[in-house]
Amino acid sequence: MRILHTADWHFGRQLEGRDRREEQTAFVDELCRICDEREVELVLVAGDVYDSVNPPAWAEELFYDALERLSREGKRGVVVIAGNHDHPERVRAAAPLAAKHGIVLLGLPKEAPLTTGEASPDKVRIIQGGPSWLEMAVPGCPHHAVIVALPYPSESRLKELLSESFSPEEMQLAFSERITLLLQELSGNFRDDTVNLITSHLFVMGGLETDSERPIQMGGAMSVSPQAFPQKAHYVALGHLHRLQKLGDKPLIRYSGSPLCFSFSEAGQSKAVVLADVVPGEEVREEIVYLTSGRPLARWKATEGIAQVERWLAEERDKGAWIDLELHVSEVIDPAEFQRLRKLSDRFVKIQRVVAREESGVQTKEERQRLTDLTPEQLFRRFYERKRGAQPDEKLVALFQRLLEETGREEQA
Repeated sequence: MRILHTADWHFGRQLEGRDRREEQTAFVDELCRICDEREVELVLVAGDVYDSVNPPAWAEELFYDALERLSREGKRGVVVIAGNHDHPERVRAAAPLAAKHGIVLLGLPKEAPLTTGEASPDKVRIIQGGPSWLEMAVPGCPHHAVIVALPYPSESRLKELLSESFSPEEMQLAFSERITLLLQELSGNFRDDTVNLITSHLFVMGGLETDSERPIQMGGAMSVSPQAFPQKAHYVALGHLHRLQKLGDKPLIRYSGSPLCFSFSEAGQSKAVVLADVVPGEEVREEIVYLTSGRPLARWKATEGIAQVERWLAEERDKGAWIDLELHVSEVIDPAEFQRLRKLSDRFVKIQRVVAREESGVQTKEERQRLTDLTPEQLFRRFYERKRGAQPDEKLVALFQRLLEETGREEQA
């Protein structure tokens, strides 16, 4: 059976206020094309379909369009689980309709899929299943897939209270042990003649994070040991971490990563989906298929001022990328000049000004005296200008004055 693993679509997410709808639509087109060209028989989507529990309407429309195209009118299996960003009920809302097309939508751990009963043999069939697992038959494939599907397993979604008095370290150990036990129980449905798969949305110890992942739970209490996954599984398809990475060989444990770069901490990363060919009793063969639909992210550090930025733009450096610009200047930039810089390209997402002044690092007695003679407001303006490369606006100065007054009153009290 040929399986495609993807996760963390985050439909509806922006980049510093920039709309990513066009890129996310292009990703769906590329994903469907890969599935058709590579004759994928089963698609696993390991959570965080949406970026929030209340996504925009266009994001939901894009998700359902992707499901319809991926299923090929019920000839290809599709399994989707909810991540920590998803509202479980929103993900599974269309489950009764989706099941008729071989699509499984699961929102909560311990949720049982709908079976398809006496469905046509030329369509995907959900033969049997129970809480967090299912057996699927795909037309033309000689082996059935048994899939342990565990959506984001927080305490509240598991409907289990591990402890009210544990320390963070004890809580982490208790959670990892609970997930280990649950996966071991569910793996009892695996057979020697089936393709045995696990998909979940959680943090596995040893995984590498990026800045674009919002924490699943404070204190790291939701992390799970790699040893939690039973040896009977052929492939473990995970979601939550946005970096493509492998955490184990037996079973093969993978994060597919996100299809787009969602923060500049991911600048330079290649995005991908994972193909896995699984035959019972044989070694799993995997292939990384790199994506081209998302715009790359680039960081520019212009130490020679605006002229250097203009030269890079003329050279089409990092063509098509969103840019995080760090601009080094010797003096404060005139507001009109700064606006002209912004208009040079619509690819600038962030522009940070750094005022570089030559300083000896040693203050003379006269310099220290001059600082002593300045008022708090003058010191604040001086500090802001040196750090940000521009004068603070009057609203910010007024806020500083108010905070200063409140601090003075508290000290007097």
